[in-house]
Amino acid sequence: MHAQANQSAIVTDPTRRALADAIAQVNTLVLGKPREVGLAFATLLAGGHLLVEDLPGLGKTTLARAMAATLGLQFQRMQFTSDLLPSDIIGVSIFDGTAREFRFHPGPVFTQMLLADEINRAPPRTQSALLEAMAEHQVTVDGVARALPQPFFVMATQNPVDLAGTFPLPDSQLDRFMLRISLGYPDAAAEKQMLAGEDRRSMIESAQTRLSGDDLRTLQADVNRIHASEALIGYVQALLAQSRRHPGVRVGLSPRAGLALLAGARAKALLLGRAHALPEDVQSLFAEVTAHRLVPEAEANTREQLAKAILHAVAVD
Repeated sequence: MHAQANQSAIVTDPTRRALADAIAQVNTLVLGKPREVGLAFATLLAGGHLLVEDLPGLGKTTLARAMAATLGLQFQRMQFTSDLLPSDIIGVSIFDGTAREFRFHPGPVFTQMLLADEINRAPPRTQSALLEAMAEHQVTVDGVARALPQPFFVMATQNPVDLAGTFPLPDSQLDRFMLRISLGYPDAAAEKQMLAGEDRRSMIESAQTRLSGDDLRTLQADVNRIHASEALIGYVQALLAQSRRHPGVRVGLSPRAGLALLAGARAKALLLGRAHALPEDVQSLFAEVTAHRLVPEAEANTREQLAKAILHAVAVD
């Protein structure tokens, strides 16, 4: 399988160069987090959604705003709170007395990039309002299915569940997120540059648009054309099977998790200029794709520890 690495197809067309410029610009706005920025772009290119879990003040919202500005996406930010209703997200039909009919007033979900800020501060009933939107790219109101703008990308942030005023995300909601990442504290050099430099919000407002919506849709289509060999698919299947028989796991990985792994690996290959995905691409994001989907048998095992154990238990043929 590793022999394919010598058959790399480095792509240098203008759209891919524009993508590299977009990633570089976001890295100037979100300092010291190139790996996390790369994973965020991989999620978007693979057509998935991203969950960013971390303490307040570590740049989660900055990452979302920086990506939206750089990619020229329609952007909406929703602050999730305990009194938020599903209709506040999706929209509502209101009777128009003049026309004598109900008219639908779309909610913030009708955008290309939705930042669901502190999503776990809303109760599960409200969180579930996003399930159909994230899975089907549409919402159904009063029996009418309404398509969302394309591309459609949800980036949700959440605080650790041991903080006051938070609700754990249901497993069905977690499963809708292709990746879960954490930004963590910046290193000393990045933090010094941030403290001494220009305000991030001002920099985002003056950021240049590097890619158009059409460019992004083209790149997403290119991801789907990245080759995944039968051997690579077999490797992903072996990882799924290992998760289901691991003694520390009560609920293993679903086929949807396998699809997310392959989609993420294809996106990573495209970002690296290859026309085919490799086991290294799967391994590089395995924990971020799978940890939030695993249900531990005991609290002593964290989801991240289980993901690492599963990955280490499966050899690459």
